[in-house]
Amino acid sequence: MTRLFGTDGIRGRVNTPPMTCETALKTGRAVALMARDLGQHQVVIGKDTRISGDMLASALAAGVASAGVTACLAGVIPTPGVAFLAASMAHVGAGVMISASHNPFYDNGIKIFQKGGIKLTDDQETVLEAAIHDPEGSSEDTVGKILHLSDSLERYARFLLDRFPFKKLCPRIRVVVDASNGAASDICHQVFNDALFDAVFIHDEPDGFNINKDCGSQHVQDLQKLVTTRKADIGIAFDGDADRMIAVDETGGIITGDRILAICAGHAKKKNQLPNNRVVSTVMSNIGLTRALNAMGITHIRTGVGDRQVLAQMQETGAVMGGEDSGHMIFLDDHTTGDGLLSALRLITVMAETGRPLSDLASVMQVFPQVLKNVKVDASRPDFMQIPGISEVIEAVSSRLGENGRVLVRYSGTQPLLRVMVEGPDKALTLAGCDQICQAIHAHI
Repeated sequence: MTRLFGTDGIRGRVNTPPMTCETALKTGRAVALMARDLGQHQVVIGKDTRISGDMLASALAAGVASAGVTACLAGVIPTPGVAFLAASMAHVGAGVMISASHNPFYDNGIKIFQKGGIKLTDDQETVLEAAIHDPEGSSEDTVGKILHLSDSLERYARFLLDRFPFKKLCPRIRVVVDASNGAASDICHQVFNDALFDAVFIHDEPDGFNINKDCGSQHVQDLQKLVTTRKADIGIAFDGDADRMIAVDETGGIITGDRILAICAGHAKKKNQLPNNRVVSTVMSNIGLTRALNAMGITHIRTGVGDRQVLAQMQETGAVMGGEDSGHMIFLDDHTTGDGLLSALRLITVMAETGRPLSDLASVMQVFPQVLKNVKVDASRPDFMQIPGISEVIEAVSSRLGENGRVLVRYSGTQPLLRVMVEGPDKALTLAGCDQICQAIHAHI
């Protein structure tokens, strides 16, 4: 049985297995049966702005209806918006988001939230996968409806702004928002509205093909230029489904997830709003985050890559704040999942309450030089640590860095790539070590 789920749901090139209409139809049916087993009779379906979103949403909705459950189409909405609807609507047993996050338009994916707005556990994915591969499950005597939620964005925007403590800011904070031509393109105008912000929006005109193209959280050059030109207080960049966010300070400097976590955690601790004084992030986080948190008396807990891993560790340890340097931030006292818009509002809250510019706030953490490179590999995915020509080089680079650096090599959960991350006190040494490992991988895989 072919494995469907990766690090974050099902993902792949559209019209190529597993990302086909057939898979979407079967997934919709399986999710509907999961909801039905909970005594619920609705499934919410959202999408980002990819051209394939309508096609896959139609297939998913048909699958849901075939199991006798009503499909509620939320339209274009951020992934955390689907999680919110799954948690707040009375008869919804699951939420499904159609998105490939930061990938190009020709990819797409299916992310699934259980009732309550929480992503599936590994065990739940295994059970669901078996149901997807099982052709049974259609309802012979009952067919569900397919409905359109006309107010999904309004509901989600109210949810976000209710958590923002300021009803009026004087002077208004100057913001530049990059919507990545994705799921945030409409709702960002509602959230960063004229009553609260002096806002300018870029890359908010999706055409089905331009999502993430030279914009958004992975391409912030346009944002940096406009922030400095307009003398804005902050720039905000989302990815295609707006579950992650990267900031730009007033000088044009990039503020990634690790430093956002450090800023928000330190502020929360001062206000006695950080239960257990714990913050969770992944093994990809910069050494500087650990040192910054420890200096503030906050325990830093590392876990595996992916926001699901972060959430699981947060639930296990009682932490309410966690995330990834890529921009996924989870604030469990506000939401059940990573939310780019909410993260932006939390960061702006710190700026407003302290009166400090973002560049000054970000100085709480020293960023150690880090180099991350991707090496294309075939689908066989051999155990590279069992290949002497690779393992010996990794061990040699790690030894040279010692306690002031580290090496992390892992396979991507969503693409045919081997990711090589090297971190250390010196940029040249770090880059040389990363290049050496990449060359060894090229030579032996």
